[in-house]
Amino acid sequence: MARQFVVQVNNEPGSLAILAEAIAAKGVDLRAIGGGGIGDSGHMIFTTSDDDATRAILTERGYAFAEGESLLVEVDDRPGGMARIARELSDAGVNIQGHLFIGRWGDRASFAFVVDDPEKARPILERPAERR
Repeated sequence: MARQFVVQVNNEPGSLAILAEAIAAKGVDLRAIGGGGIGDSGHMIFTTSDDDATRAILTERGYAFAEGESLLVEVDDRPGGMARIARELSDAGVNIQGHLFIGRWGDRASFAFVVDDPEKARPILERPAERR
């Protein structure tokens, strides 16, 4: 899976449009996207069709951003599924920088995480759900 970008933006009309237009102008496709904002601060989390071009766009335009490997995980699609994963990562000292919802199949939900320490996170996220 492509790298995942977590980008700080102003929480105001046009922030998403400006960044999405800059990405599109370079012929880069947004593949998965999420985000939010509170007060004056917002963020976007996404993957694209071209990591190098995306990194260049963000750098040229002066965006504060983090990027990392997208780590895939399936969680139980019921109350507490995400809480268990988040707690295990926290207890291991791993900070979640961003996550994207990928899809839902039956009683499972899939997410892509970007974290500050993929090597610590990988054994937790790759363990079968029934052992979490």
